[in-house]
Amino acid sequence: MIGIIGFGRFGRLMSRYLAQEFNVYAYDIEDKSGAIAETGAVAGSLEEICRQKIVILAVPISGIQDVLKKIAPLLRNDTLIVDVCSVKVNPVQWMKAILPDYVSILATHPMFGPDSAAKTLEGSKIVLCKVRIDDEHYSQIKSYLASKHLTVIETTPEEHDKEIAVSLALTHFIGRSLSEFGASQQLIDTEGYKRLLHILEVVEHDTWQLFLDMNHYNPYAREQRMEFI
Repeated sequence: MIGIIGFGRFGRLMSRYLAQEFNVYAYDIEDKSGAIAETGAVAGSLEEICRQKIVILAVPISGIQDVLKKIAPLLRNDTLIVDVCSVKVNPVQWMKAILPDYVSILATHPMFGPDSAAKTLEGSKIVLCKVRIDDEHYSQIKSYLASKHLTVIETTPEEHDKEIAVSLALTHFIGRSLSEFGASQQLIDTEGYKRLLHILEVVEHDTWQLFLDMNHYNPYAREQRMEFI
């Protein structure tokens, strides 16, 4: 029923939660069949993943276009494509341009990750941008997310990217700056300094690819960085 393309840290997290209730199939460019099985999902080929009713793209932002071009001719006419990118304007444009018209599209940004949602989803947020999906299906998905005690935020891709340029991209910019500076624990410190180190720890768990992509593909990120500097 659900196919996941990309089995990095976030793909693994989704699989672990979704496989508790649904039949989940996962694909990665590398052989991760063992890790996939550990989450309760089934490893499959790209063709098998594209035959599922819901296909979730959990690949780096910079790789989305190539993946879309590969899967476009393989999708069924009742497929729903869901992305989980931390930017929305460009991925939405790419999905609308590359995917066939008979494919439904829902853009999302789960505001949690493998660390913050390691034990529970309760209290976390998820952003939804309704792109090309019928009302009934959309309402079912909203209800399901709410049943997991997630806070659902509905917005446009543009508004999402404007806000996330501050709340995420700027936070990662500060965290990476602290890392390059060499900030570390001090015997003589303050609560404020400990909070700075917490920012550093959070962003260092994510890849440099995510940092580069969220800044390069968010049309509002550079403006916020320059204003901060």
